[in-house]
Order: sequence, then C-alpha cells, then structure tokens
Amino acid sequence: MTDLERRAGIFAALADQTRLRIVDLLTLGDLSSSEIGEQLALRSNLIAHHLGVLESAHIIARTRSEFDRRRSYIGLRPEVFDTLAPASVSPPDRVLFVCTANSARSQMAEVLWRNSSAIPAASAGTAPAVTVNPQAVQSAARHGLTIDVDRHPRHIDDVRADGDLIITVCDDAHERLLKRDDLHWSIRDPARVGTPAAFDSAWETLGRRIRAFSSRLAVA
Repeated sequence: MTDLERRAGIFAALADQTRLRIVDLLTLGDLSSSEIGEQLALRSNLIAHHLGVLESAHIIARTRSEFDRRRSYIGLRPEVFDTLAPASVSPPDRVLFVCTANSARSQMAEVLWRNSSAIPAASAGTAPAVTVNPQAVQSAARHGLTIDVDRHPRHIDDVRADGDLIITVCDDAHERLLKRDDLHWSIRDPARVGTPAAFDSAWETLGRRIRAFSSRLAVA
C-alpha cells in the first residue's frame, strides 16, 4: 500500500458521520465498544461495523483489559493524524519571493519568511519599482517586523540563483515568468486598494501561506 492509498483509506473511513463521532470520542480517552454504543445510542451490530471499518483503515487499535480479560478497549493509533498531511518537501537553498514591483507583497513575504524559517530568503520583481511601498513598511511595523526603507527593489534576473525555490506572490509575475516559477500564491495587490486594511490583509494571507508551507519542509 502506498502512502497516498493509506491516506485515502483514512479519509474514506472518516467520511461517515458516525465514524467521525466515534473518533471524536476517542480523542478524549479509550472506550469499550459497549461504552461507545451507550454514548452514541447505537446498536451493537452497528458499533461492530463502524469499528471494523476504522480498524481496517488503521485508525484505531484494541487492547485487552488487564482487569477483565473478556473486555477490550478501543483507542486511536497515536500516529494516525500526524501522518495525514502530504509528504514533506525537500528544503531549497533559498526561497525567492517574486511579485511585479518588488515593493510590497514580495518584500513582506521575505520578512515574514525570515521570521519563521532558518532557510534563507530574498525577494525580487519582474518590473521593479523605484522604492519600497511605505504602506508595506508600515504594515510590517504594525506586526512587529521591519522592512528596511533604504533597500531598493531588484529585478529577478539580478537576484535569482541556482538552488532557489521561486514563489510568485502575484498573478502578473506568475504569468510573465511563463512557468519558470516553482510555486504560485495568488495574493491580491494591496496597492490597488491603498488602505492599511488592504496591506494588513495581504500580510496576514502571506503569513498563513508561509506558516503552512514552511511546516512542510523536511528537516535538512
């Protein structure tokens, strides 16, 4: 059985509401089949069926009572939910965030990444602006981080290096690079709206994306 087949089997088993309710109960503690039946008001034949499905999917395990050997307790396999996520991603030498102007989204992403991962990061643009957008700087400051106002936006051709994982954070950059990026995150341009709320929204969206992706990177 492949890892993908195993994960699909677990999700299929949990697609039933009754089985999901059983799993919810077992997250709190081990139960016998009769105790599960009492709590969920289910007949013994239904409990046996659902436990059989969960056991076949390797979600639960049974242990014999040390006191009454005729009785078994059902518990969740501790590794089940830790292994439901997709496989880890090999860490790159560096992450390069790219937007059009390298004045807001890619700058914010670089700062956020540096704050959450030891893997180096940089940023660039496909058509760099003259300066970093002051509202990006202010949004970073509101969240306790710093974008250097003296740094100048740079063109991707001047920054890109072998071993970079290129993540475009705007649709324009993704489409201009013609599949030369590795990942694309479709983040709305806060400068089009121009409000602090728009920049904060972009910051928070980038933060969620970065936390989710950086947690997928395998330990080097």
